[in-house]
Amino acid sequence: MVKLIAFDVDGCMSNGSIVYDENGVETKAFNVKDGLGIVSLKKLGIKTAIITGRRSKIVENRVKELGVNYLFQGVKNKLEKLDEIAKKEGIGYSEIAYIGDDINDVAILKKVAFSFAPNDATIYAKEAAKVVLKKSGGDGVVREMLEFLFEKFDLKERFIKLWV
Repeated sequence: MVKLIAFDVDGCMSNGSIVYDENGVETKAFNVKDGLGIVSLKKLGIKTAIITGRRSKIVENRVKELGVNYLFQGVKNKLEKLDEIAKKEGIGYSEIAYIGDDINDVAILKKVAFSFAPNDATIYAKEAAKVVLKKSGGDGVVREMLEFLFEKFDLKERFIKLWV
């Protein structure tokens, strides 16, 4: 069973585009279906984490909105941060799922039991991931991953009952 699901942001939860307005204010777009899936994880008793290489106030706001358990931004070594979470929670790598799209995600993708890459991920991430998903980053790929896991761990009916 998966006890922790961790996510990269740019290229997974968003399409990887970083847009600045004329005042230097950054914007990102997130998929609502991904969000409903992430909110559901807490109700299903699954911990969540976001580990990202960039820093963004927008990500902080999204994490608060979704109720994500852990947020680490500006991370150079993502595996190190995942180690911290796993030790704190008493969770082994056989109980962790992760989605990442680029070379800085490869170490985690190779280490965890359930690793995923979006269809538009770099070749490095695709080769390291156990599952390459059909959708692209920001286009519901997180929800696709979660539904894969819900099926695998017989959580589909519990997930549906949360919302029906």
